[in-house]
Amino acid sequence: MSAVIRIGLVDDQALFRAGIRMVLDSQPDLQVVGEASDGREGIEMVRATEPDLVLMDVRMPVMDGLAATAEILRHPVPPRVVVLTTFDLDEAAARAIQGGASGFLLKDSEPEFLLSAVRTVHAGSAVIAASATRELFAHIAEAGSTEPVPAAFAGLTEREREIFALAAAGLSNAEIAEREFLSEATVKTHISRILTKLALRDRVQLVVFAYRHGLV
Repeated sequence: MSAVIRIGLVDDQALFRAGIRMVLDSQPDLQVVGEASDGREGIEMVRATEPDLVLMDVRMPVMDGLAATAEILRHPVPPRVVVLTTFDLDEAAARAIQGGASGFLLKDSEPEFLLSAVRTVHAGSAVIAASATRELFAHIAEAGSTEPVPAAFAGLTEREREIFALAAAGLSNAEIAEREFLSEATVKTHISRILTKLALRDRVQLVVFAYRHGLV
């Protein structure tokens, strides 16, 4: 049996947390290990329970989700953070992605999508509300001037640059494999090497990197 994914919930609405907890705890591979009603409590909860993943509301009293996410991601071994938002394209969610969050979900997402998203992020990928993906990254690109491409990018092989460009365009591993006549396992290996060379956490950070440095 696979290890149980430990999850922390941070949201100021107790009823919403209760509903999310019921959905997550109904699964044998998922367990809610802590809850918090604001960002400051969320930081303490993460320290006390050490979850694998945190579902973080963006707008809360005392400390908002952006500040809490930034603090949590400074931990020596931080959990992955997925921010929760009410709006399709939320500037706060975009800022959270730029700050290191592994994606965002709409609060009205279907339970099945929530469960899939939690497992996907825990496995090392990233999730973004599908309807907002292109708009989100366009927003990031418009947020500031293009930065110089870091020297580390020159360390990618020609094949890795090809894979990078396709991943930055939003293609899945399966789609890249089909286009490049590779196995999905080989694509996954290339993506892993690219992330390591560029010191990026996941595919969302890869896309942010591409937009920020004018590579798409």
